[in-house]
Amino acid sequence: RGRPLALCSHGGTGRPGSRYSGSAETLSGLVLGVYEKEKDDDGVLFTEAAASFDSSVSGKLRELLSLSGPPLKLGKSRVFYGLHQDFASVAVVGLGKKGVGVCGKENWDNCKENIRAAVSAGCRQLQDLEIPQVEVDPCGDGQSAAEGALLGLFEYDELKSKKKFPVTPQLHVCASWEPHTVYPLGRIKIRPCHRFLRWLTNRYNASQKPQSWIESEQMGAYLSVSKGSEEPPVFLELHYTGSPDSSQAPLVLVGKGITFDSGGISLKPSSGMDAMRADMGGAATVCSAIVTAAALKLPINIIGLAPLCENMPSGKANKPGDVVRAKNGKTIQVDNTDAEGRLILADALCYAHSFNPRAVVNAATLTGAMDVALGSAAAGVFTNSNWLWEQLHKASVITGDRVWRMPLFQHYTKQVTESALADLNNIGKYSRSGGACTAAAFLREFVTANHWAHLDIAGVMTNKDEVPYLRKGMSGRPTRTLVEFAAVLATEP
Repeated sequence: RGRPLALCSHGGTGRPGSRYSGSAETLSGLVLGVYEKEKDDDGVLFTEAAASFDSSVSGKLRELLSLSGPPLKLGKSRVFYGLHQDFASVAVVGLGKKGVGVCGKENWDNCKENIRAAVSAGCRQLQDLEIPQVEVDPCGDGQSAAEGALLGLFEYDELKSKKKFPVTPQLHVCASWEPHTVYPLGRIKIRPCHRFLRWLTNRYNASQKPQSWIESEQMGAYLSVSKGSEEPPVFLELHYTGSPDSSQAPLVLVGKGITFDSGGISLKPSSGMDAMRADMGGAATVCSAIVTAAALKLPINIIGLAPLCENMPSGKANKPGDVVRAKNGKTIQVDNTDAEGRLILADALCYAHSFNPRAVVNAATLTGAMDVALGSAAAGVFTNSNWLWEQLHKASVITGDRVWRMPLFQHYTKQVTESALADLNNIGKYSRSGGACTAAAFLREFVTANHWAHLDIAGVMTNKDEVPYLRKGMSGRPTRTLVEFAAVLATEP
């Protein structure tokens, strides 16, 4: 009871591959969805594709599900073997209740999240069985099913000798059951970008501006962070012109690109410092969002800016108490060299205004205080624009990659503008109080645009087990929310 059963139409043990004489590369798997039964319903509640598949095998799938244990709960799965000549294994996944929608309390679409979690579980189970090709039931929402499959199967193992078994997922797109009527998921919104920088250089208007250019732009705050490292800073500028009107004001995305953050002279504790290789998460999010927008051919102009450098301790590094001058002429007292992200973003935000932007959105793994405040549930959003907040919030409800609005009060501005030596201090007057809020208030001092938002993504930088369709490690959040936001913006006047 509760164990997967095998129906072997071609003899053998019922294990995947036992009815195939060819190599493992000939095997295919299938992921199908089933809803939780209603109280007065004694039958199995299939998705449209699953019901059609069950009819094609004369009701055997329904029979096996009834015999194999209690009804499948959300995110749980069972695998059956030998049901169909075209599939070595069929994973049936629980989608939860049918007909659920947006949950106001959770601020996401329960139906979409359930599909992502369930499809991810099924694909991973077939990957463990070393099934190289998997067809995926759209479960009523092909986009969410595609995201669940691709995100669930992805794991960064490029540097490992033992790698995860490679799987090619495809989305089944035919309402009636016709095996292999599929859509390759690489063309869906969550496209994986391997060999990323080479791809950028070859496919987009990308420029890597050297230190001499940064100096010519008088980005003194940015340069002050980079001077402690042996590696020179590089300012990445990426243009995507998707609008038929090339003069359309662009959406400008700015990402913090600290490629390693030791804390500088204000050195971080050694425990957990290895995770600071991901302090360029904002830059990665921005670049990934633009690449995806281009792959989708969104009719919008987007510019991505990413100041890249290391924050390292050395004889040349910033020292607490130093005063530096930003691009807009404001002076900054650097009392904590580990508050470096806001320094490089200050100059990048000043530069962003030179493009007369429609809106400016920056993303940064900026403060540990943001992780303390919200954890991994949502990225914090600080904005001067109600319209921009509403657009970002709506996008996050659709993607399930949530954002939450945080205060941008003058109360916090006063804490960074009261400095003994300069116009601004790079940490708040009360450094442990409202750290995420004072960091946002600092950034606002370099913004004149009417529509600006700062996304502090420190809390969502990694995934342990909070998001079921993401593996452990660096999460890539909130890329999908930025893409959805850009897609909606592209349709608005």
